[in-house]
Amino acid sequence: GFSLWHDDSPFPLLEETQGSHPREEEMGNRHAKERSHHHGFDADRDAKKLYKACKGMGTDEAAIIEVLSSRTSEERQQIKQKYKEKYGKDLEEVLNSELSGNFKKTALALLDRPNEYAARQLQKAMKGVGTDEAMLIEILCTRSNKEIVAIKEAYQRLFGRSLESDVKEDTSGNLRKILVSLLQASRDEEDTVDKELAGQDAKDLYDAGEGRWGTDELAFNEVLAKRSYKQLRATFQAYQILIGKDMEETIEEETSGDLKKAYLTIVRCAQDLEGYFADLLYKAMKGMGTDEETLIRIIVTRAEVDLQGIKAKFQEKYQKSLSDMVHSDTSGDFRKLLVALLH
Repeated sequence: GFSLWHDDSPFPLLEETQGSHPREEEMGNRHAKERSHHHGFDADRDAKKLYKACKGMGTDEAAIIEVLSSRTSEERQQIKQKYKEKYGKDLEEVLNSELSGNFKKTALALLDRPNEYAARQLQKAMKGVGTDEAMLIEILCTRSNKEIVAIKEAYQRLFGRSLESDVKEDTSGNLRKILVSLLQASRDEEDTVDKELAGQDAKDLYDAGEGRWGTDELAFNEVLAKRSYKQLRATFQAYQILIGKDMEETIEEETSGDLKKAYLTIVRCAQDLEGYFADLLYKAMKGMGTDEETLIRIIVTRAEVDLQGIKAKFQEKYQKSLSDMVHSDTSGDFRKLLVALLH
């Protein structure tokens, strides 16, 4: 069977090429540049095009799709600015009244900076009665230090509140502990692996977990929130050798509910971040019905991070193309916009 433990996957994990590492940056930026340079980006022209698409009777959806899907997030910010200067209106408000349904949700998501969008999703997950823990976990357990810091800043700016305080208020117990640990954004970003530490961590995890979980999650939080993904993979390998059991299996046996979901998410992201998102997309579409919110959230937020890698992983794991599956699971302008974003 397919093992999560092998470390020579053809798609480098995001963590290894994260941040200042030239390869990922270049790929991301090159991709972003290609998107805009084949038209030569001109915010003024795009603003005009959107204005024309929305004025008078009816809406020219094709023009809206074309502009939004062929620009980077930064460029869309410039278009919003230009639109406001020229027409004295917020582009968001105009699209909000012109469009509808999932097409509208996607278009508006694209007009947000990725970190602001994540901050809004977190706020939505916590406000009102009840908390959408799955959303907190999906966002906070999958982001890099840099992204966490940017999301915290965006949250403070948008809502005038501290994300950490809100998370503390809305969660409890061990889930709260791991989320607060992750919010410290103190994951190690060294590219080296300390084999000795991996062995020690594996042993600590075993001692903490062995039949009496719920007593010492500290070891778990410490290791899962602080070690680099590369280091974690070495730890999971050491654990496998030491205990003869897969880390995920232990978590499945020893924890439950949201805590289990949080731990598993971190482990899976450390193993294969792109694979983790490929799985979420697949689950959002397989079987009856489609979870459009998840499609929008992942395609929009990963577009300039690792969407190309996610597509490749999706193909490898499910033997079908992500674009094809999205195409057959959605319809209308919503489908056109998602498919355009995937290319």
